[in-house]
Formats: sequence, C-alpha cells, structure tokens
Amino acid sequence: MAEIDRSSIDAVLAEAVTNGAHVGGVAIAANADGILYEGAFGALTAGGEATDATTLFRIASMTKALTSTAVLQLVERGALDLDATVASIVPAFGELQVLEGFDGETPVLRPPASQATVRQLLNHTSGLGYSFLNEKLARYHELTGTPEALAFEPSLLTVPLVHDPGTTWEYGTSTDWAGQVVEAVSGQRLDAYLAEHLFGPLGMASTTFAPDDAAVARLMPMHSRVEDGSLQPNGLELPREPQLISGGGGSYSTAGDYARFMRALLRGGELDGVRILEPASVDLLFTPSLGDVALPEVIRSTNPVLANDIPSLPLPQDWGLGLHLLLADVPGLRRAGTGDWAGLTNCYYWIDRASGVCGAVLTQAFPFFDQPIVGTALGFEAALYAQVGAPAAA
Repeated sequence: MAEIDRSSIDAVLAEAVTNGAHVGGVAIAANADGILYEGAFGALTAGGEATDATTLFRIASMTKALTSTAVLQLVERGALDLDATVASIVPAFGELQVLEGFDGETPVLRPPASQATVRQLLNHTSGLGYSFLNEKLARYHELTGTPEALAFEPSLLTVPLVHDPGTTWEYGTSTDWAGQVVEAVSGQRLDAYLAEHLFGPLGMASTTFAPDDAAVARLMPMHSRVEDGSLQPNGLELPREPQLISGGGGSYSTAGDYARFMRALLRGGELDGVRILEPASVDLLFTPSLGDVALPEVIRSTNPVLANDIPSLPLPQDWGLGLHLLLADVPGLRRAGTGDWAGLTNCYYWIDRASGVCGAVLTQAFPFFDQPIVGTALGFEAALYAQVGAPAAA
C-alpha cells in the first residue's frame, strides 16, 4: 500500500475545527502492518492547549469490545461456555425481573420467561437496557432513585430487564454484566484482568479504568453542544475511583492504544508476536448472531442531554459477539463485514477486515450522535478510503 498523503485528511479535520463541528480530537487509521495516519486536531478546549497523540479520552462504549474480548479469552481457555446462563455464573443475575410497566408510581415486575446466556450479553439480546434509551427504564430510575449508568455504582446491577431474554435487541448494560462474568470466572477484578491479559500484552500503556493525576492532566474535558451550536465545557467528571468497574463503558484510552487493539483484530488476534485471541474467536466478533431478532430502525433517546436519536442505516446489519456489523459495502467507505461501534462521548471506530484497515475519531462531547461530529468521522473515513481503495458505487 502506497504511503498516505496526509494533506487531504488533515484538511477534513482542520475544517471541522474551523466550522465548529469540533473543538478538537485525535483521528487514527491503521492496517495490519502499522499506522497509516495519526493526527491530532484542534484543542482540548477552545483557545486552550492543543490536542496531541497522548491526549486521553473517556472512550465509553468502546470499552465493550475490550470486555467482549476478555469473555472470548475465557471461552478459549475452557473456563466459560457462551451458552451457560449468566445466573449460573453470577447468581445475582438470576434475581433480576422484567419491568412490565407501572401501577401508578410502583414498578410492575415479573419473572423472565427464560434466563439470559453469556452469548446474549455479548449481542445485546439479554433483555437489559439503558435508561437514556428506554422510557420504562428512565421512569424506573426516576421513581427508585437508582443511580444512572455513568455513576458506575454497583446498584446499576439491580436494574430490571425490559424484555424477556432472546426476544429483542436492546442496547444496554449487558456488557457490564459480561464484565461481572469475567470477574467471577477469572477471580480478578475486571480492570486487573484486562491489564494482565489485554492492555499489557498489547502495549496499551495509557488504557485504564482509574486514571491517575498524570493521566488526568492529558484528559480532554467533556463538552456539550449548546443552543448557539458551539461546544462548551460542561464540567462533567466521571468517578476517578469507580465503585463498579464498568465493562460496558468505564475505560479511558488514547487513539494510539485503541489502534493497537483494532490492529490485533485485523491480524486475526495477534500483534507484534503476542496473541490475544485465536482467529476463530476473532471471527465470532464479526459473525452475525441475531438470527430472527431485528435491529431497531431508530434507537430513541430519552435524554437529549446525553444522546440524540440514532437512526439505522438503510443497509443490512447485524451484531456479532461484541461488534455491530455492516453487511453491505458502503460506496466510498467501509466494506461488507466491517465491525464497528462508538462511545457515548462521540468517539467512533471501525474495523474493516475486507479492506484491511481500521480507524477511529475520538473527541469528548454530548449529546451522542452529534451530526457535525458524525460528519467529521465520515469525512475522515472517506478521505482515507480515497487513498487505500473503497467499494465503488453500486
């Protein structure tokens, strides 16, 4: 592959800052052999210190792929069965009921028709949800005072299901429970397990669930899109020493660190002579697993401060055991079979095994699925594929 000409990609990112789509961020792209492009753009805050390759981000649900990898490692070792019930490993899961609705201000709960499996945690068919994306759960949190997901408190693991397992795709706290499975099976806290079996082996030295003072000094502040369209610091801080190690959203990382993880998946589970997964396990991340369960046409937000509505692409899609899957080529962009996802803080990534490239654009802003930021991510991807090769229009 020819060397990347940075100028067209740099221009996309510079324009994003000029037009107010971004305050700043870091974009990265790589293939199996190394980094194709890495560029910091803008500043940590408007008029402040410039971003750079060491800038740290709250990567939120980009954590899910890391936790899913840990689960598959334990399956490989024969310590875990994907079709085991979660309750057989973490008994507290068996206490969860299904939230049917409300009798006045009293939640109406019933036993689930079946017990969720570990596999259903990884593809989000366990019946669990998020309060910022589910009206029933939003009301449940309001009435019960149970802290929201971003509090990273153990009470999150008491929140009821909203569907019977296996019946519906619902994005939620499934991967937090997958983290509990990793803890129960490995005997280690999730952060310690990942440090030993993923972050350490891959050389992801900046990735953590509890940033120290030196790391916080490199952390981009959170911003919110305000009424005049600008991005302003919102003062949000996640707990530095969380009570719950959130496998679904609690980690911090740099673009360079996360690219090492993505490259390992591109390479079938190995990087620089270190293997984190066998090729067959990597395939499970990228293999459709939903069967007759359909993805929603729109994921509706119940909290516009945190997230916008998220419309589905008009293309065939599915979910593997840890990644969203696009099952058709996108002209000028990624190819069929690409695995991707994002973080609530407007971080986006993709891993395109057919083209042999991966990439991410990281920033720190609410609400999620901010159209100007999404536009930047797509512009970055298009500028990259214009050089590395992309599917032609149908």
